[in-house]
Amino acid sequence: MAMILEQAPVRTVTEVGSNVFQLTFSSLAIAREALPGQFVNVKTVDGSGPLLRRPFSISSVRDDEVSILFNVIGSGTKALSLMRKGEGLDVLGPLGKGTFPLDDDAYETALIVAGGLGVAPMPFLRASMPRGKKQFVFLGARSASQVVTVGLEDAQVATDDGSKGFHGTVVDLLRNTLVGNDLGHPRIFACGPLPMLRSLRELSEAKNIECYVALECEMACGIGLCQGCPVESSGPGKKYRLVCNEGPVFNALTVVF
Repeated sequence: MAMILEQAPVRTVTEVGSNVFQLTFSSLAIAREALPGQFVNVKTVDGSGPLLRRPFSISSVRDDEVSILFNVIGSGTKALSLMRKGEGLDVLGPLGKGTFPLDDDAYETALIVAGGLGVAPMPFLRASMPRGKKQFVFLGARSASQVVTVGLEDAQVATDDGSKGFHGTVVDLLRNTLVGNDLGHPRIFACGPLPMLRSLRELSEAKNIECYVALECEMACGIGLCQGCPVESSGPGKKYRLVCNEGPVFNALTVVF
């Protein structure tokens, strides 16, 4: 699979939630190669700013447009939020080997679960889902202002403070949904903070449901050279695997959270 490094022109930067932005850039080469679950590494600032690239899940692809989602949490992401149409984004991608397994007959229903900015890869995943698969989307956030539904407008929502939708965690919302509902042969596709993924793995094991997770972590190089993003493996073989080039998507049963 090709990996592209280019100065991609910015199309739009839009605030889509409380301090959450969607940036869309034009790159026909990346758009053609990208698969759900992959990411891009972006150089956020020139000159004396942050030296390392930042990883961002590919949130959506449409024609030659690629979008990412991010919180503004430092100087790098602040600079991204202030970019203007036509400016060049220094981007490397698509990166990641592990992608969400969508094209098989082992499941009938996709249970798409996201917590916080784990929502980022889900619009692309959903748009890539094969015809005939049922889809249910579950989003979790701390409060209503942090719920991001771009590309997932029909999602069921859980908030920690009860300000929108279900009062509790998104995993509890999913657990309640599974009770008494025949969902055929489901498969879980998830992304979010590690405590959420840990709980989701426990639920999927208890219910005997396949679960695939996209891990979030710092990935300086994005291609496996720096060895900076190891995750402990619970299966046979290597004790550790790299999120950047052996993931970021893993079967939940193969990861120690």
